Amino acid sequence: MRLNGDLEVLQRIVDGALASLEASRQRIDDLNVYPVPDGDTGTNLTMTVRAVAEAVEQTSAASRQSLARDVARGALMGARGNSGVIFSQIVRGAADVLGETAALRIDSTSAALALRGASDAAYRAVRRPVEGTMLSVIRELAEEAEARALEGSPLGDLLVELVRRGELAVARTPEQLQVLRDAGVVDAGGAGLLELVRGVAATVSGEPLPQPPARAEHLTFEAVHQELSPYRYCTVFLVEGRDLDRDALEAKLDKLGDSLLVVGDPSALKVHVHTDDPGAALSAGSVQGVLEGIEIANMHRQTERREERLLQVGENASDVVAVVAGDGNRAIFESLGAARVVEGGQSMNPSTADLVAAVESVAAPEALLLPNNSNVILSAEQAARAAEKPVEVVPTDSIPAGLAAMVVFDGTRPVAENAAAMREALAAIATGEVTIASRDAVLNGLAVRKGNYFGLAGGDPVAEGESFDEVARAVVERLLAEPREVLTLLRGADAPELGALVADLAERHPELEVDVQDGGQPHYPLLLSAE
Repeated sequence: MRLNGDLEVLQRIVDGALASLEASRQRIDDLNVYPVPDGDTGTNLTMTVRAVAEAVEQTSAASRQSLARDVARGALMGARGNSGVIFSQIVRGAADVLGETAALRIDSTSAALALRGASDAAYRAVRRPVEGTMLSVIRELAEEAEARALEGSPLGDLLVELVRRGELAVARTPEQLQVLRDAGVVDAGGAGLLELVRGVAATVSGEPLPQPPARAEHLTFEAVHQELSPYRYCTVFLVEGRDLDRDALEAKLDKLGDSLLVVGDPSALKVHVHTDDPGAALSAGSVQGVLEGIEIANMHRQTERREERLLQVGENASDVVAVVAGDGNRAIFESLGAARVVEGGQSMNPSTADLVAAVESVAAPEALLLPNNSNVILSAEQAARAAEKPVEVVPTDSIPAGLAAMVVFDGTRPVAENAAAMREALAAIATGEVTIASRDAVLNGLAVRKGNYFGLAGGDPVAEGESFDEVARAVVERLLAEPREVLTLLRGADAPELGALVADLAERHPELEVDVQDGGQPHYPLLLSAE
């Protein structure tokens, strides 16, 4: 098969896998109790597979081997959370095998070899492999593929049997892992992996995806009420450099926490660790190379939000429609309960008709509309007047403001109560942003030069200059002029790495909780909020 043929097939398969996973993302988040009950496994896997899809779309590979390398690197660079990092190694193991196959078409034999490579790579990535997780599921899939390949099963039949074996493997996970048995749930990572396989099987066979349940059903008291992790921060980052020493970095990080994963190669290592000292973890990585893609999430807060979300029983009294730019930001809004996300923001404002359609599509009888950009507020207000159901606009003028509003959202409350709680939350936060000046200007006495970084706090100009770190620090210090407990950083598309800024914050404000996320928003390398 020519490379173009490989690429077209791969694009269809990845798209099918992603569609299947996205349809079950919320249900998988609900199941998530291991290794910590932070309710983000479905979201993390979805973001990781989106990174694979982007790598396939953007590749300029001239050979099957280079295509495999691009796919594996895309998975590594985009890996989110514990499940995403392990999945990146599943992708790498399969890609390494398929990149070297001489067969013109992928058949049952090559599929079996790829799954065995995926399983072996996943187990190698984890220092202390645990059965009853996505590791045992990928191992059972490899075993089933090998058995079917020996029987000479066609690829389509093999994939059908893989779905069946995957369902059995996921159903067995509570028998293998006590925490799942106690909670009465299956493993979330294994369930996500099964949905990916289901999507691949449907794509290859040309069959439509079966309609999955939107939410996990019959969650027990034990599944909802989970103990907090012994460590507070899930810390993920990429180290890029030359001759990176994985073992040395792993040995340093092992002293800082648990759930440690260090995967990759001598030029790029992806790190995942649960720790109380993310600054120390970042410092350990920066000794070896340049840090990129830093994500620091407060797992205790995530666990509390998961519990609050799952305790909402029955049909929602109100739903949220949010205007959001950036895949990472979309995932965060969805994880906080947004029923519908409309793509939009600076320079890509959705129309009033788009917002009316989104509002009418949600199931609840009332809706809240979060514009998340000052330029969208007017369209949102027009949409609220045009919609057939009651709609209340909460005038969030930025994505950080919208996230602050989402934190207090409770779908069981009527829209008026939610709107009041959201406005109260907005009054308690300070927001800022770092952008790049598109032209020379003088704003409130501050000279801004085209192409320089430009920082605002609360809409007021704070600093400008060639150094991202200096401008970002000035914005941070303005936001922290009043006592604050939590600082959230949303890293934009193609933003500079935040290692130096986060390390400086840890030193100057040791009492401050810093939450770093990859928002992916265009135009704004950094969005900030302090509360």
